[in-house]
Amino acid sequence: MYIYLVCPIVAFILAQGTKVFLRSLKHKTTWRDVFAYSDMPSGHTAVVVALVTILALKRGLASAEFAVAFVFAMIVIVDAIGLRNYLGQHGKTLNILVKDLKEDEFLDNYYPKLLEHIGHTPFQVLIGGLVGVITSLIGFFIIK
Repeated sequence: MYIYLVCPIVAFILAQGTKVFLRSLKHKTTWRDVFAYSDMPSGHTAVVVALVTILALKRGLASAEFAVAFVFAMIVIVDAIGLRNYLGQHGKTLNILVKDLKEDEFLDNYYPKLLEHIGHTPFQVLIGGLVGVITSLIGFFIIK
């Protein structure tokens, strides 16, 4: 029964670890980078795809558990690509507006800079999905 938790958790650790490593090549990393929203690969996708894959392997494609996890995964993946990119565009626009009103100290002191990159590209989601599938396949054949 633990395999249903172990595979997604390992997939998340691998995806986020890869993300932190790739970020460390660009700049000094912090603890915030461990739970970062964007960049390569998508940790959210890795988790849900690992769960869907292990459920498909252990319970079958016709199981109710697989169906629920699959629908959940689709919501998470669409959110990672679409909605969060849209929110990032809003953050960018609001940051520009606050910056343009630079003589207003109230805005500078009470409105923090918003995140502008919180979504994923389709390629980042694809790589996250591959991390999830590979992790569950290895877990399935090792733990059985």
